[in-house]
Amino acid sequence: MFDQYVARRYRTDLRPDPETYLIKDKTAVVGVGQTEFSKGSGRSTVQLACEAIKAAVTDAGLKMSDIDGLMKYTQDPNDEHTLIDALGIENLNYFGELNHGGGACTPSIMHAAVAVATGVAKYVVCYRSLNQYSDMRYGRRGMAMAAMTKPMSRNGNDGLIAPYGLTSPVSWVAMFARRYMYMYGATREHLGWVSISIRKMAQNNPDAIFYGKPMTMEDYLNIRMIVEPFCLYDCCIDVDGAVAIIVTTAERAKDLKQTPAIILGATQATASDGVMMTSYHRPRIERIPESWYAGEELWRVTGVTPKDIDVCQLYDAFSVLVPAQLEEYGFCGEGEGADFCWEGKRIGIDGELPLNTSGSLLSEAYIHGMNLIVEAVRQIRGTSVNQVKDVELSMSTAGLGVPTGAIIFRR
Repeated sequence: MFDQYVARRYRTDLRPDPETYLIKDKTAVVGVGQTEFSKGSGRSTVQLACEAIKAAVTDAGLKMSDIDGLMKYTQDPNDEHTLIDALGIENLNYFGELNHGGGACTPSIMHAAVAVATGVAKYVVCYRSLNQYSDMRYGRRGMAMAAMTKPMSRNGNDGLIAPYGLTSPVSWVAMFARRYMYMYGATREHLGWVSISIRKMAQNNPDAIFYGKPMTMEDYLNIRMIVEPFCLYDCCIDVDGAVAIIVTTAERAKDLKQTPAIILGATQATASDGVMMTSYHRPRIERIPESWYAGEELWRVTGVTPKDIDVCQLYDAFSVLVPAQLEEYGFCGEGEGADFCWEGKRIGIDGELPLNTSGSLLSEAYIHGMNLIVEAVRQIRGTSVNQVKDVELSMSTAGLGVPTGAIIFRR
């Protein structure tokens, strides 16, 4: 099957008819909410979740009693009982969860859209809450204690990589980055332009951790190395915070407070020979086949092409993932992603494809991708701090190196 991916084949005969694709144009995001993003919230993750959900309900012009569905990440420790008791919700008609960390962000919106499109629920909240800085940082005791509540390893591959020092996401993705740079001639300066361009977006965003902290190429090249080729500024920002998003039908959205972000399409994808962020045994470890599959299906069910997208929020846990996704989703050719980002002109606010306009995971906050979706919605509403002119189609993607997904909103 992987050989089919390498040859860029896509089995449309295995896919449902687009005419039966129920969520297209019939579902929408109508409310978004978040806490502040900080390096030490001083609150529990359940309190953060409740704050974000209340903010989203208020943003949509709803009441808490309207909420009858909940989508969470498998990694989130707060179950349905805890949240409905804390929020005063009497019952849920629908609740679910998704695995794979950041790979769950846009798929959680897709699952909520399916629920409301089929009448299972009316208003579904998707959320992520975490104290990633103060409690669950890699290398800290909190993360070690959390790991003790789970099986000894993430997967059977851990015993093959951990003895060689590959014990954290930055080291896992660094292997991919090294191969990508070798294959396509990308340099640290290419990665630097990704980080610099995204940091520039954060300068207008008071919610961003790096608000008011611009960066030059000299700053980038001189900051400390984390795992070669990644320096500190190639890595997402561990923070405490929460984000919540409310999904309902497009029909109900007409009567609510905000301009709805209509869901044009959302997809999930996996690929063979995959291991969570360490798929080193694939024939080509410099590629992200999950993203390619998600993209091919997204273009098929929506009927649009990469050239139609006005603004995009690409999951940027690490800088190299931006040029890699530009290639996999078809915004440029194979091996052209690094040059696409050079000097930030093509990905800037006035470029051909403005990217990561809130500062995203590299410069705003790492909330497992949910803040990317909020920014995609704001671009549709016309309320972004870095608003792109005349946005009709706004796209966001999910985490990489794991089963992933993507979503397109329309005005």
